[in-house]
Amino acid sequence: MYIVTSEEMRQLDEHTIQHIGLPALALMENAGRAIAEEVFATIQAQPARRAQRWLILAGKGNNGGDGLVAARHLTDMGVHVEIALTEPAGLFSADMAVQHEVAGKLGLAMFEYRPGEIRWEAYDGIVDALLGTGTRGTPREPYATLIREANASGLPIVAIDIPSGLDADTGQTHDPCIAAAKTVALAFLKRGLVQFPGSGMAGKVVVRSIGIPVRLAEERGVRTLLLTERTLAERLAPGPSRGRAEDSHKGTYGHVLIAAGNLRMSGAGLLCVSAALRAGCGLATWALPASLVRHLLGRLPEAMLAGLPDAGHGDWAEVSAEQVLSLAESRDALAIGPGMGRYGDDVQWLRAIWEGAKCPLLLDADALNMLADAPDFASWRKREAATVLTPHPGEMARLAGISIAEAQRDRVGLARRYAEEHGVTLVLKGARTVVATPDGVVYVNTTGNPGMATGGTGDVLAGVIAGLLAQRLTAEQAAAYGVWLHGAAGDRAAAERRSPASMLAGDLLQFL
Repeated sequence: MYIVTSEEMRQLDEHTIQHIGLPALALMENAGRAIAEEVFATIQAQPARRAQRWLILAGKGNNGGDGLVAARHLTDMGVHVEIALTEPAGLFSADMAVQHEVAGKLGLAMFEYRPGEIRWEAYDGIVDALLGTGTRGTPREPYATLIREANASGLPIVAIDIPSGLDADTGQTHDPCIAAAKTVALAFLKRGLVQFPGSGMAGKVVVRSIGIPVRLAEERGVRTLLLTERTLAERLAPGPSRGRAEDSHKGTYGHVLIAAGNLRMSGAGLLCVSAALRAGCGLATWALPASLVRHLLGRLPEAMLAGLPDAGHGDWAEVSAEQVLSLAESRDALAIGPGMGRYGDDVQWLRAIWEGAKCPLLLDADALNMLADAPDFASWRKREAATVLTPHPGEMARLAGISIAEAQRDRVGLARRYAEEHGVTLVLKGARTVVATPDGVVYVNTTGNPGMATGGTGDVLAGVIAGLLAQRLTAEQAAAYGVWLHGAAGDRAAAERRSPASMLAGDLLQFL
């Protein structure tokens, strides 16, 4: 499923009207009918049905026009509808003016909104047709007061395309912003509906066709997609089944090397290696400080341990990059960082790994912090093999040299820019994890839950992706599939517990 910006949606609308020949009013008619059907479905879902009275809040633009069409169809469905107009008719867009004239000839009840004059208790629900995807900035009056009144009413609100007050591209919310129970996205998902905090204001999101061909999104260069089972099956084989050939063996599924863990955080390495094996790689070697080996013998009998000289300190300060590169020569993928810690000249150590490793490379946790501290990163030799970075918002902020708040403001845009600029596949973790590729394709994940907001789940994700890289998936496949698989395991784990708050990162392993 494609996800569009407001500008991409405008271009798709224009192309459909100008080159395919579907009139704008026909698209508006389709939109209004779809909205009415979704409102009626909301009414039908209520346990005690009775005659319903709904209020349409109509702005002056085409979003308002969609609302007036919806009002006509709801009336035909037996719903009593009234329309609150926010502006005088002389300010309407051309298509909104047409719909206003039609509604008037049909005798639909319309009135011009005045603050404090609506008796909200007289209605059963609200349709938000105030501000469309092209709107920018904080809602002005009278929209702002009307939005606040609608939210305060406690009535269910169905928003058209996006909740009014929500930035359609970034998901940032202005004050005020409609708190919708349902949002009917027309033709395509808008970016703001799949990024927080906007996703939390949209309620249940339903995408309805209005006549714009879906194939146009691909043809017109839309490169942001919702990461679902269908996306995996159609664009990123293998699909979620992960079948295996009858005549395969452990060598068929690759050998991953994971350099991770120190005396205080050996658990991060253990989770990462366990996840790589659960993701299906045939063999896993865990490179770790030598003094930790005796403490970890038998903890994961399926993994091979490669103790590296640490002068008895249990850290990586004495380990050379050459020792890690030597181990990596015979492996199919290398992951570095979980629980590694910081030490000495670790930035140059990482540069040697970056430039010397011939296999696919994944950087997580402290390896990302090393990278963020590299003032000369732009001069590092470009890697030929795949490179995957898996930052959480704090690490992403350090990589980009911005605040966490700025990093969270437009996750899709930031991830895409960084991936393109540095030639990496970037996994920006968090609610609705974002996967961005070097050629600008972005996937927004649909799996996962708040129970995964606990220490160690990122180590599990790093292991899953590294294990898939070792099985010779491309970076795009491994990152996208790994993120989806990781979230799906979290969903299954949460379903097994009384509360998601009690989940541990290790709970995900048995559900991979």
